[in-house]
Formats: sequence, structure tokens, C-alpha cells
Amino acid sequence: MTRFEFIVDGPPVSQQARKRGKGNRLEDWKKTVRQEAEKYWSSEQKTATGLVMLQITYFYDSVQIDIDNIVKPIQDAIIGLAYVDDEQVSDLLVRKRNLSGNFRIEDMTSTLAEGFARGNEFLHIVVIDAPNQEVGT
Repeated sequence: MTRFEFIVDGPPVSQQARKRGKGNRLEDWKKTVRQEAEKYWSSEQKTATGLVMLQITYFYDSVQIDIDNIVKPIQDAIIGLAYVDDEQVSDLLVRKRNLSGNFRIEDMTSTLAEGFARGNEFLHIVVIDAPNQEVGT
């Protein structure tokens, strides 16, 4: 797989929204993520069949949510597009950064720059081949 990245205007919807009787909101969010991913999907891109790493960065403005609750809906939304099944995701990097805070970005891609140019909260999502499967201690 080559690198696949896309952005979604935030804030994200938590997986916990399902338990709070807000199932439609969660399903709507998944549809939004899927639609945004499809906009960035190239016809030359191939769906990954091996292990992948999913990187999610939530650039928030004022309201932040627990990052562990934003992973599953995003992971599910791109099944059949970026990868065949979410069981292929062997590595996750999930982080949040305050847009008003201090952080440094190296090697900014045009997609990430587009997210900042929109001027609101957003998620930057990247799918790449999984790194070496060794586990360090």
C-alpha cells in the first residue's frame, strides 16, 4: 500500500455516542468519514491486503474528547477502502493537538496543510504499511 491520507472536519463523534442512544449521530459520522476518505482516494490506489498502521491526529479548538473513543468509528468507516478489514490494523498512533497550543510539524503534506487552511477543528488520518512487527520492551 502506498500512503493514504485524508482530512475530516471535526469534532469527531465518539464511539460512546452509540451507548448514549445517539446511534444515528454515530452512523452519520461514519458516513461523513467514508465520504471524505473517498474524495482523497485515487483510482490508482489499491486497497491494502496486509497489515497497516493507522495514524489519527485530532486538531481541536476548544472542546477535546478522549482520543481512545474516536478510533473505532474512523477505523470502521474506511473498511473496504483503505483496507479489506479492520483486523489488518496492527498499529495505531492516535493523538490530539490544541490548535492554539504549541506543536511542531515536520514534513507537512499538502493534505495536512489543507486541513489547517480550513481554519477549524479537523482530523488528519493516515494509513500506511505497518511497521516492523517486532515488539521492543
